[in-house]
Amino acid sequence: MRIGLLGGSFNPIHNAHLRIAAEAQAACRLDRIIFIPAADPPHKALAGGVPFGHRSKMVSMAIAGRPDYKVSNIEEERGGKSYSIDTIRLFREQFPDDDLFFIIGADSFLEIGTWHRYDEIFPLCNLIVVERPGCSIINPLEALPEAVRGMFSINSETGSLKHGSGSTVFFITGSPLELSSTEIRRLAAGEADITPYVPPDVAAYISHQRIYHQCQ
Repeated sequence: MRIGLLGGSFNPIHNAHLRIAAEAQAACRLDRIIFIPAADPPHKALAGGVPFGHRSKMVSMAIAGRPDYKVSNIEEERGGKSYSIDTIRLFREQFPDDDLFFIIGADSFLEIGTWHRYDEIFPLCNLIVVERPGCSIINPLEALPEAVRGMFSINSETGSLKHGSGSTVFFITGSPLELSSTEIRRLAAGEADITPYVPPDVAAYISHQRIYHQCQ
């Protein structure tokens, strides 16, 4: 089985997240995508202190009706900082015989050298790097941290990168949606209509629970 792993704070999950999942699934023929809400993001504080339960619930609502989409609460269950390497290791143990594809945005890939034990990620899974608004990867090899470039070779036809372990870094370009969770939270705080940006059930849940009213 080919399994995609898509992490994020999902504060809230929005249509751009779903677009990323769909593009990654189509490009790499993924059988399943697992959405992984972060419990304690290591790089920045969680805006508004929105509880994990709310964010996980919103993901579940957003992917309802899609049996190939799942949500995992693994980072809350594990506790501690939500480091990607620890999460990927747990999924590798859970799915030892499956192909794992860790899905990230191009902006995150450009900062991967700042991640906790980032070099240990590449042997454990493939990566799918999705273009983000205003952020394209022009030279894939040079976008890697210098310390690990020698471990990769580039496919001149596809632009993908092959790691010495056999895993691959794929790059997807397209028409990314320019949506901001910060802006959606601001609109929700003012009780504006956010249904153009998030699934309807998620918009209704945010309004009913008044999740972002404290952002005013």
